[in-house]
Amino acid sequence: MRLARQGATVLERFPLWRDRPLLGYGAAAAIAILSLLIRLLVDAVMPMGYPYVAFFPAVILSTFLFGVGPGVMVAAICGAMAWYVFIPPEFSVKLSGAIVFALFFYAIVVTIDILLISWMQRANRRLVEERERSRQLAERGEILFRELQHRVSNNLQVVGGLLALQMKSVSDAAARLALEEASRRLALIGRIHRQLYDPHGEQLDLGRFLEQLGADLVDAGGRAGIACRVDADAGIRLSADAAVPIALIVAEAVANAIEHGFAGREAGEIVIRASRDGDGALDLRVIDDGAGLPPGFDPATSDSLGLKLAQMLARQIGGSFRLFVDGRTTAMLRIG
Repeated sequence: MRLARQGATVLERFPLWRDRPLLGYGAAAAIAILSLLIRLLVDAVMPMGYPYVAFFPAVILSTFLFGVGPGVMVAAICGAMAWYVFIPPEFSVKLSGAIVFALFFYAIVVTIDILLISWMQRANRRLVEERERSRQLAERGEILFRELQHRVSNNLQVVGGLLALQMKSVSDAAARLALEEASRRLALIGRIHRQLYDPHGEQLDLGRFLEQLGADLVDAGGRAGIACRVDADAGIRLSADAAVPIALIVAEAVANAIEHGFAGREAGEIVIRASRDGDGALDLRVIDDGAGLPPGFDPATSDSLGLKLAQMLARQIGGSFRLFVDGRTTAMLRIG
């Protein structure tokens, strides 16, 4: 594939010296003279009836290397040389029916050769121009895409900031808590939004994405003693449509671990583990070594907004969400 691309790039450089035509015509004339010398050298071993055998390649080579003008010039020079030197009677410009037919045949062949080479080179130039236009459009589209992503992210963070300001004027505790949660989630989406979409449509590397997400979540929680470690199988990739709800579910689980599991503690560890099972399903777990679930807590009957949101997002991407204790508190998302 690389060799094919390199070959196409070389072909696009022809004809040579388009900006210096005199060089092209001079080099083409040299090729015509060289072809005459070659024909004279092989004349002794050539059978009768091949006056143009060294001149057709000269016309093709000149047209290919230097363009139509030099090719036409070489065709005319070579035709005249063949007529004068190699068509009987030699070294004369006598015309006869046979000579006219031979010259006509020569003219037809070299015209076809020149037209085909010219058509090929014009097609190559059009391809180069189209590729350059496509490149410019792609660059412009990528710039616009990134600007749009930047604006969307900024707008989300602005809305989160407005909710945070509104929260200060609300006296009802439940309303303040709801506004605080909404503000936190919007701010989180704004921070991670730039990671989620690629202008080229490439999928996200889940391990790298989770590492950045975990670091952002712990940093936002303001708990320097809490470590977040990611253990993800290599090669797991996700589309942006799946990454958005997964990020929100992981964010909810990490935020709950920081807020409730490590309440009153300065240090702790959160492990985000991602793997594919034998059926190809994605198993993603957020595990913490905190205080565990409250006594009597039942996830199935809980009215926790965060838990309901995680379950709803999991169903949205065809998965399921569970919260349980297996030595450590574990929030598990399974997709597939």
